[in-house]
Amino acid sequence: MDIHKEVNVINQRKKSYSVTVIAFLIVLLVAGVFMSISIGSSKISLSEIIHAMGKGDAASKTYRIITFVRIPRTVAAVLAGCALSVSGVILQSVLNNSLAGPNIIGVNSGAGLFAVLIAAFFPVGYHLTTIAAFVGAILSALFVYFIAKKTGASRMAIVLSGVAVSSFIGAMTDTVITLKPDAVMDRAAFLIGGFSGISMERVSFAGGFIVVAVVLSLILSYDMNILALGDESAKSLGLNVAAIRFLYIVLAAILAGSAISFAGLVGFVGLIVPHVSRLLVGYDNRILIPVSALLGSIFTLICDLLARVLFAPYEIPVGIIMSFLGGPFFIYLLIKGRRGQLYD
Repeated sequence: MDIHKEVNVINQRKKSYSVTVIAFLIVLLVAGVFMSISIGSSKISLSEIIHAMGKGDAASKTYRIITFVRIPRTVAAVLAGCALSVSGVILQSVLNNSLAGPNIIGVNSGAGLFAVLIAAFFPVGYHLTTIAAFVGAILSALFVYFIAKKTGASRMAIVLSGVAVSSFIGAMTDTVITLKPDAVMDRAAFLIGGFSGISMERVSFAGGFIVVAVVLSLILSYDMNILALGDESAKSLGLNVAAIRFLYIVLAAILAGSAISFAGLVGFVGLIVPHVSRLLVGYDNRILIPVSALLGSIFTLICDLLARVLFAPYEIPVGIIMSFLGGPFFIYLLIKGRRGQLYD
């Protein structure tokens, strides 16, 4: 009886801790949103934001900056960070590979190629671009997984397959952009990733896919925990491993493809954030997914703020900041993996 009470106390403490972490991250996210709206080429105080939005004067310069520039950019950063982080959690859990991430295994590259193809040959709007990015993401993810399966599906096989596929797809993307230089209005911004010049209409369309995919990921998070036990254990518990794994890859592709359709080839969010989230709350995907979603949004907002202020009045693409942070982190994971500290 005492053992049961002790277990209940431990579980209650873990639950309280997780709730505290989530509440703290929500507060940080709200603060980050206000900072993102107020900081830019011209600073806007909190009182000015409240006054301008409350008055709703379309002729006001402050109101136009907030409504048509700052809010769409902030929403884009929040949604992209959330989508790529949850996509990273799914891929790392489903592939049982801590080095997996949308940009590492070629998901970002596939989404980017299809987005560029649509822009080059079927320039009909952002709706088709979002769908094309999703198709490219899922095809590249399945292709990498197929290659890794054929070569043993080890951690390094998946990473090396992703690197090879990313390089090949990147060459195809560069070829399309070279032959159709007007395919992407801002080539550098798309290839590096950034949030400047984003419209609310474009973000809201892709955002619908992101919200649905995140909700489905939360609903299916318990099955993800079972899948993490290994294929044989999951099958013995009645889980259809092949179908569930395919569904998770589709969800990860929807998340990554939707984010890339408006943010460009933003990298390393889906690799860094899941690892930091696991340090905070452990491996239970029912808690890990919401924590990663919040932390990913915060991380992306911070990187976007740094991109605006580090070299003010000039602005650099946010993808550069993320690459500076993500490159060393990926090297650290590789070194850590050679010491046998990463799961296979």
